[in-house]
Amino acid sequence: MSPWLIIALILLMGYGLGSIPFGLLFARRFGAIDIRAVGSGNIGATNVLRTGRKDLAALTLLFDIGKGVVAVLLARCVGHHLAGHYLHFPDLVPIAGGSAFIGHCYPVWLRFRGGKGVATMLGVSFATWWLAGFAFAFVWLLSAKLSRYSSVGGMAGAIAATATTLFFGPTAYISFFAAMTILLLWRHQDNIRRLLLGKETRIGEKK
Repeated sequence: MSPWLIIALILLMGYGLGSIPFGLLFARRFGAIDIRAVGSGNIGATNVLRTGRKDLAALTLLFDIGKGVVAVLLARCVGHHLAGHYLHFPDLVPIAGGSAFIGHCYPVWLRFRGGKGVATMLGVSFATWWLAGFAFAFVWLLSAKLSRYSSVGGMAGAIAATATTLFFGPTAYISFFAAMTILLLWRHQDNIRRLLLGKETRIGEKK
C-alpha cells in the first residue's frame, strides 16, 4: 500500500473519530434536547452541564477524551506495524491526533460547527505523551476550580501541556502541541472577550 494512502486513511480515521458529536448525541438520546439550543450552543461537556444533567456531562467528557486517545493509539499501532516495512515513515501520531482534534472542532456532520477541543486535546495529549496529558489535566482542574471559569481552565491546561512538552518532552511534538493550543485559543476567542468584559459565565451558572 502506498505510504500516502496510509497517511490519508489515518487522517480520515482521526477526523472521523473526532467529529462524532457525543454531547449532541447523548443529550438527544437521554435528555430529549438539542444541546445546540442550550446555553452557549456548544456541543461540549461544559454546555451539557448547563442542562443540569451532570451524568450526561460526565459521559460527554469521557467520550470526548476517549476519541482523542483512541485516534492516537490506533495510529501508533499502525506506525509500529509499518516500521519494519518502510524506511523513515512519518510519525502518524500528530496526523491522527491533530485530525481528531480538528474533527471535534469542525465536524462535517454539523456544518463544521463543533466544540472547542479541550477534552479531545486532553485525550490526544495523554495518548501522545502522558506527562503532557497530566500537566493539562492538573492545570485545567486547578485553574477551573480557582477561577470557576471552565474556559480559563481549558485554555490554561492546553498552554501547560505545550509548555511541558517544550521544556521536558519530545522535541518532535512541540510544534504539534503548539498548533493545537493556538487553535484551541482561537476557538475560545468569544470566551476571552467575555472574560475581559466580566461577562463570562462561571461554572454552575446558567447562561
